[in-house]
Amino acid sequence: MSLSTPSLNWSGVFPAVVTQMNEDQSIDFDASARFWEAQIEAGVHGLIVCGSLGENQCLQADEKRAVVKHAVEVAAGRVPVISGVAEMSTRAAISYLHDCEKIGASGFMIMPPMVYKSDPRETQHWFRTLAKATPLSWMLYNNPVGYHTDVTPEMFVELTDIPNLLAIKESSANTRRITELRNQTGNRYRIFTGVDDLFLESAILGIDGWVCGSGIAFPKENQKLWDLAQAGKWGECRALYRWSQPLMKLDTHLHFVQYIKLLVQETGLGKEWVREPRLTLAGAEREQVLKIIRDALAKRPG
Repeated sequence: MSLSTPSLNWSGVFPAVVTQMNEDQSIDFDASARFWEAQIEAGVHGLIVCGSLGENQCLQADEKRAVVKHAVEVAAGRVPVISGVAEMSTRAAISYLHDCEKIGASGFMIMPPMVYKSDPRETQHWFRTLAKATPLSWMLYNNPVGYHTDVTPEMFVELTDIPNLLAIKESSANTRRITELRNQTGNRYRIFTGVDDLFLESAILGIDGWVCGSGIAFPKENQKLWDLAQAGKWGECRALYRWSQPLMKLDTHLHFVQYIKLLVQETGLGKEWVREPRLTLAGAEREQVLKIIRDALAKRPG
């Protein structure tokens, strides 16, 4: 490994960070480093690179590895670096896992197979096969809304025998799942919410962490939300949550990458450039999103 790998405690705020681009769609590593530093300075507990928000599926194989390597170097052992795993074949996913181990990643956030919509048997086989391919711990990213593959609480009961599957990113948008998972699996898994505008509801039900999306554009306020919830200061938490909620909803749209990158630009932490086939926002949609952002930022606390 290029640097010592920090221990990974699956709890707290793990932002799913964007990959900063230049206008010509090449990766802007310097801008990415500045952006990651802003997250670390805010007090996050880990960085998740090359997730959906990081445009994983639009990056070339060598680019993904370069992003992970750069993030490990920037983090310099201060926080663990987690890589999203979003591949179309088992063989490609295993190769990626092995390469990230050598680079110095601390763990993984593994999505279901991309493009092909696996049935429950195939889904379990996918996760079990990848789990055996790495000694590192990992989070299972369950997002049936976005990826049309659902890992139900009953399936998570069946997966409890996988020793390095330690966390769940629950993004079904059904907060009932948190209680169902607790009732059926106890404290076997660390449960993270992955839907920003369900954070407070999820926190009340009892979560261990938060994979935040839109909050990467206002990392200090986002971290404060987490800290207030952990302290049980629900009145203060509600007030801050109500301010951030219009911004958090930007994470639940088909164009969430463009929306959040525009938000990042408006808060001065980066640029909106994306990798095609995505295009930056234009016309009425752009104006509508800018209004939401600017109205919220005009009322920014403190």
